Amino acid sequence: MRSILTTLLVVVPMYLNADTMPKADAKFPEHDMAEVRLGQLLFYDPILSGNKTISCATCHHPRFGTSDGLSLGIGDGGNSLGPAREVDSKNHPEQRIPRNAPALFNLGTAEFSVLFHDGRLEADPIERSGFRTPLGDDMEDGFDGVLSAQTMFPVLSPDEMAGHYSENDVAQAIRQGFFTGPGGAWDILSKRVAAIPEYNKQFRKVLAPKKDIYFADISNAIAAFMAFEWRADDSPFDQHLRGERTLTAAQINGMNLFYGDAGCGSCHAGQFQTDHDFHAIGMVQIGPGKAARFERHQRDEGRLRVTGDATDIFAFRTPSLRNVTHTAPYGHAGAFATLKAVIEHHNDPEYSFENYNPEQAVLPDFKGVKDFEILKSSRETADILKANQLKPVKLSDQNVTDIITFLGALTDETAIKGRLGIPDSVPSGLPIRR
Repeated sequence: MRSILTTLLVVVPMYLNADTMPKADAKFPEHDMAEVRLGQLLFYDPILSGNKTISCATCHHPRFGTSDGLSLGIGDGGNSLGPAREVDSKNHPEQRIPRNAPALFNLGTAEFSVLFHDGRLEADPIERSGFRTPLGDDMEDGFDGVLSAQTMFPVLSPDEMAGHYSENDVAQAIRQGFFTGPGGAWDILSKRVAAIPEYNKQFRKVLAPKKDIYFADISNAIAAFMAFEWRADDSPFDQHLRGERTLTAAQINGMNLFYGDAGCGSCHAGQFQTDHDFHAIGMVQIGPGKAARFERHQRDEGRLRVTGDATDIFAFRTPSLRNVTHTAPYGHAGAFATLKAVIEHHNDPEYSFENYNPEQAVLPDFKGVKDFEILKSSRETADILKANQLKPVKLSDQNVTDIITFLGALTDETAIKGRLGIPDSVPSGLPIRR
């Protein structure tokens, strides 16, 4: 078998920066299958939402490449899945979820130590819990890793899973500022799960016989499932790196552009095409923006809201491109419906922003909202473009086509299908959306 380096030298120009070259060296965790199967049930069970109406899978469904097929989703207060999702007239949500639901592929690997579009959750050995999170010193112990810690923050979000105001016990606890500890939102949800006999039985296979079920135990199981279910490292590209197959001429042309003249590999580096860093690329902003309830703007300042560093304004985390042909729409606000559109934005951000067509956004009807206010403001637009770090590349139409062809070679069909799939039922007895 040819070495990875030898294979790359055959098909990739010698002038490419070695730091951008992919290496098939990701470390995947070993799994306790009892915990994985338990996590599968919890992932699809609406029991973890305040009103018991949505699950993790509502916004991260295998039918939509572990995202939701929407630019900006509707969490609590919505019906159906994906582009068919609509506002529930009997429980109208306050706003859209302000950021696009990211895909879940390979998040169990050690290299994914920073999560969320703005990186507000990060492994940090200095912190008592081992993580830097929005909860600060209130963060509980017992989470197995970053993915585990991340999986349960959506249950604290009124727009995502908790529900609004005091319409249920979880929402009421959050409204009062009780997130962790006895009587907090996580404690309420843990007791819900523990009260279901089948879950108790399943947890006894994973935990010590007399150990209480804590929220971290639930989160650890969900993370184990996600890491197992959506491991994606056997695409044609991976097989090519291992010397097991040869990519087509068009795929190789696209790969050479990607890691060469197009400059994609400078940020989309490594085995999973991400440097895990944050960049301002003049990305189009739509929707409500990321703001506190008392704020009245619609912009999303990205990494700045985490670090407070002015140089981080409008910077967002580089997404992995694994299975990217299945995860549209694209961008932190899902502004671009196609890969062609988002590549052309990278090609010339200023032109793309100023000529953006709002009709490509995939947004469920939501009366009274103003999704495109930022685009109408010359000041807001100028601020976003001023922070842009990308330089125009001027790719031809054929170049764009070849890059898209290469991106198709990053598809791992096993991961797209899922290893365990959707369970027939969940222990709570609540309905599963398929």
